[in-house]
Amino acid sequence: MWDSDQGLSPVGCLLPQAHCFWCLPPQVLTPSPEAGHRAATSSSGRRGLLWRLRDKQSRLGLFEIGPGHELHQLTCMMQAGLWAATQVSMDHPPTGLPTEEDFSEVLTQVHEGFELGTLAGPAFARLRRSLGLAEEDYQAALGPGGPYLQFLSTSKSKASFFLSHDQRFFLKTLRRREVRALLAHLPRYVQHLQRHPHSLLARLLGVHSLRVARGKKKYFIIMQSVFYPTSRISERYDIKGCEVSRWVEPAPEGSPLVLVLKDLNFQGKTINLGPQRSWLLRQMELDTAFLRELNVLDYSLLMAFQRLHEDEQGTDSGLIFRTARSMRGVQSLEEPEAQNRRLLPDTPNALHILDGPEQRYFLGLVDLATVYGLRKRLEHLWKTLRYPGRTFSTVSPTRYARRLCQWVEAHTE
Repeated sequence: MWDSDQGLSPVGCLLPQAHCFWCLPPQVLTPSPEAGHRAATSSSGRRGLLWRLRDKQSRLGLFEIGPGHELHQLTCMMQAGLWAATQVSMDHPPTGLPTEEDFSEVLTQVHEGFELGTLAGPAFARLRRSLGLAEEDYQAALGPGGPYLQFLSTSKSKASFFLSHDQRFFLKTLRRREVRALLAHLPRYVQHLQRHPHSLLARLLGVHSLRVARGKKKYFIIMQSVFYPTSRISERYDIKGCEVSRWVEPAPEGSPLVLVLKDLNFQGKTINLGPQRSWLLRQMELDTAFLRELNVLDYSLLMAFQRLHEDEQGTDSGLIFRTARSMRGVQSLEEPEAQNRRLLPDTPNALHILDGPEQRYFLGLVDLATVYGLRKRLEHLWKTLRYPGRTFSTVSPTRYARRLCQWVEAHTE
């Protein structure tokens, strides 16, 4: 699941070497153990009762990482580290125009028994602010106020997946090379979101490393959950636009287990968007063209369904419950029409929500860190021989982008 930190290098980095993460010595901040304990205790006291009352709802197959769970100690370290890391951005918010240093800063905070590294902290703090996400809320959700949740993923990767206790934020472990690719692409990723504020790309909120004692570094990212709010979601899918290894055995009827299904499970279904369809097709073209330019492939279109109540259906009545929301932050020089804006539902994480005539759809492009290098080119050759005449995920970024857009066009109306 975790990679060692040996052999890190700035290969492929888009930033000048003098500012590259892998070339800088860590800046060490050492908070006192007493201060960390007071922060965690204060947080728990203020928010514990409210969290317990709110969390009575069924979690449908999500598992609390409580005492006795094999990952409990690890996630407690993550929570304590993220609380302290967010406090730094609250005490020292980035000011002025973004700089190269915002994307290259690395901060290592030393805690009792572990170290937590925050990579590109100022850049991510700016991005969170552009989303209208208060640092206090981010800190409260990811800090020690309640246990993280784990779910059993249908992904073939060896990554671990967690949710914050309120299920709004998603944490995923990454390999070293994936982190390196994400950070190399970060300036262009931020620029793309500025040009297209309603992009379908997953909103990355932080990249961190964790080292326990003198062990190997472990890397993880934080992003907004595409599937939020979760209370009325009925079906979830992970779409890549191909067929090999794209079937998941559905859970038995009546089972509380949450499964994310795949392409072959979606056969015979349609996404009915009405007037929103043209917006979606255009935004898919913009976002996949951007990923193609980064030489990225193997990303997924996450999708979930939620049936609208009668009073939520219809364009006219829907406007009563919606407000015209747009992203804050640096505005591009493009015309507003070119930014492909739309009316956003007045709900949390609204960027990933589209309302059709009868269904609400949660949509987002995730897993943006796989580069089409030598490893993937060899995998493509092997799969071409292994699966003649069948479609599989490992193809060139150009073909991958075109195929996924074609899938969306064929399955929407």
